[in-house]
Amino acid sequence: MSNEEGEMKDNNKKGGTLTLIKIAYRNIWRNKRRTAFCFTAVGVIVFFIAIYTSFRGGLNKSIHDMVQVFETGHINVVSTQYDAENEYMPVQYPVSSSRENPGGKSWKELAASIKEIPGVREVFPRITTIATLQESTIKHAILWGINMEEEKKINNFNISGRNDGIIEGRYPAPGSNECAIGHLFAKKTGLSIGDRIPLKTVSAQFSDKIWSPVITGIFNYEYRKVDESYIIVDFERFQRLLVLGEATQQLVIYANNEKLSRQITVSVRDMLGQQNVVTNWRDNFWVVYFGETEVMNNLIYIVLLIVASFLIINTVTMIIHERIKEIGMMGSLGMTRFEIIKVFFFESLFLAAFGALAGVIVGGIVSGIVSIFPLRLMDVYGSTVSDIPASSTLFFEFSLFSLFKAWLMGVVIASVFTLFPSLKSAFVEPVEALRR
Repeated sequence: MSNEEGEMKDNNKKGGTLTLIKIAYRNIWRNKRRTAFCFTAVGVIVFFIAIYTSFRGGLNKSIHDMVQVFETGHINVVSTQYDAENEYMPVQYPVSSSRENPGGKSWKELAASIKEIPGVREVFPRITTIATLQESTIKHAILWGINMEEEKKINNFNISGRNDGIIEGRYPAPGSNECAIGHLFAKKTGLSIGDRIPLKTVSAQFSDKIWSPVITGIFNYEYRKVDESYIIVDFERFQRLLVLGEATQQLVIYANNEKLSRQITVSVRDMLGQQNVVTNWRDNFWVVYFGETEVMNNLIYIVLLIVASFLIINTVTMIIHERIKEIGMMGSLGMTRFEIIKVFFFESLFLAAFGALAGVIVGGIVSGIVSIFPLRLMDVYGSTVSDIPASSTLFFEFSLFSLFKAWLMGVVIASVFTLFPSLKSAFVEPVEALRR
C-alpha cells in the first residue's frame, strides 16, 4: 500500500481536515511543470492588479494634490456671477459679503470671519484671468495673482520635489511690478530673468490695462498646464491694477485636515449666503471621475482573474481525469464524497494562493521602487498633454492593504471558480473508477 493510501486510512480514522490539506499540498508538486503554469497564470494577473492599483493610487494622490494646490484649495469661494461665466475668468464679479453685512466686507474681513470656523487653517485670496501678450510668439497667457510668500508656507507647488518650485531667480516681491514664469513658457518665448513682458488685460471696470512686469523668477511645478501658460504676479499689485479695491475674485480655504472640508464647506455656505458659490475639492470633475471609475476597475480585475482561473480549472479537470483510479481508491477506503471534494479544492486553493503570492511579491517590489523613484510621465508620453490635473512626475502608492487586497482577490476568485471541477470528483463511482 502506498504512503498516500495509508494517509487516507489515517484520515478516515481521525477525520481530520489537516490531513486532507497535507495530501492536497503534496499533490500539487506531483507535476511541477503544470503547477508552474498555474502559478504563472494567476501570478501575472495579480501582479498586474497590484501594479495598476499602485499606479492608480499614485495618480489619484497626484490629482488630489494638484486640485488642492492649483485649483480649489480644500474649499473655493467665488461669486455666483463669476461661476456662471468662469470660462472667461472675469474679474468684475468679486466674492460677495455675508448676509450679516450686505454693505460689503473686504476680503481680509471675510477671511477673518471664515478662519473663526473650527477646522479652518488658512484663507488666501487669488485672482486668475486671461492676458494678451504683445511682442511675443505666444499671444495669450493666464495671469495668476497670489500671495506667494504666505501660500508657500503651507503648499508645495512642486509636489514631487516638496518645494516652492523656483528653479531660477525668485518670486515677485510684494507690491512690485514683477512676475515669475514657467520654464516651458520661458522656453517657448525665449524670455529670461530681467526681461519684461508687455501684456494687456481687462480691469474690473472693463478698461484695458497695459503693463510690462519684469521677470524675476522661473519655476517648474511639473504641471504642464501651469508651466506652459501661467504668469505669476503679486496679489496686491494685481488687485490694484485691476481696480478691485479691497475685494478679490476668489477665496481659497485650507482645512487642518482635508477630511473636515465637507463640514467646513457647509459652514462657509451658511455664512456667505446664496450670492456666492462654495465648492469642495472633492467636487472637482477629475476627482469625481476617477472615484467613479474605481468600480469599473474592480470589475475588470475580476474578469481578468476569471480568465486566469480557467487554466487552474483545466488543470484540476485534467488531474481528476488522470487520477480517476486514485479517486476510486479514496472512495473504497471509506472517504466521503465531501472529503474527496475537499482534497481537490485544497489543491486549487494552493495553486491560487501561491500564484497570487508570487504576483503580489513581485508587484510589491516594483511599486515600492517606483514609490521612491518616480515615473516621469513626460518620458513615457513625450510632449502629449491631457487636461488631467496631475504632475508629470508620478510616485506610485505603496500600500500593504492594496497588496493584500490584490492577493485576496486572486485567491477568492480563482478558488471559487475552481470549485466546480472539484465537485466533479464527487460523482466518480469507486467501482467504475477501479475498472478503468
